[in-house]
Amino acid sequence: MTDFNAVKDQFEREGYAAPLPVLTAEEVRRYRDTYDRLEREWAAAGITKRPTHQHFKYKEFWELASHPRVIEYARAAAGDDLVLLATGFFSKPPGTAEKFVAWHQDTTYWGLDPSYAVTVWIAIDDSDVENGCMRVIPGTHRSLLPHGKAAKAGNMLGYDQEIDTSYIDESKAVDLVLKAGEASLHHGWTVHGSNPNRSTRRRCGMTIRFTRPDVKPVPGQFVDKPILLAGTDRYGNFEYLPKPVFS
Repeated sequence: MTDFNAVKDQFEREGYAAPLPVLTAEEVRRYRDTYDRLEREWAAAGITKRPTHQHFKYKEFWELASHPRVIEYARAAAGDDLVLLATGFFSKPPGTAEKFVAWHQDTTYWGLDPSYAVTVWIAIDDSDVENGCMRVIPGTHRSLLPHGKAAKAGNMLGYDQEIDTSYIDESKAVDLVLKAGEASLHHGWTVHGSNPNRSTRRRCGMTIRFTRPDVKPVPGQFVDKPILLAGTDRYGNFEYLPKPVFS
């Protein structure tokens, strides 16, 4: 049984918590098969962008975004009232040594005031050092750092952002090694990134992004598709989309 107080304590102290059990072996197979189907469909259609917001289109990804254990972890970090902002996938095919995720903080460009969010990162495949697992720098969730453009090509981030290494101590980085079906939880200010996949195995993970109803979307900057996923909203800051319904 998961000790959610321990999860909360680590999250508040270090800005992340991992590894966290989420899925059964059967669930892992179901959701991996769905992601494999998405990859095939997008390849056939010539779509090369990174998949986001697919919980509106695939029943299985909505199930993942609203999974009871995902909600429990997000509540341990952010409280009982949860706004689902977005979902997405970071997939590195085997041998893609040119693809990496630069050191960054998530909420720098998200259009939130204050810039508060938490992410549950679910491993669709085993994620380890060899295939480029996520890395975090503990304790960096207490302030925002300056971001610039990545120094080299291959950065998978949408804004090509990167924190200059003069602002961080890379020697303190922790590799978040996860088995498929496990998750990590991190604060929107926690500095994180990942190295290239130099293995013969794919590394795919699903990101599920949350904030609180008291946070305000910044007009002209906020571009996500919020859903009130858990609890209540006493503030009225967001215009919510309805929860998707699948037959």
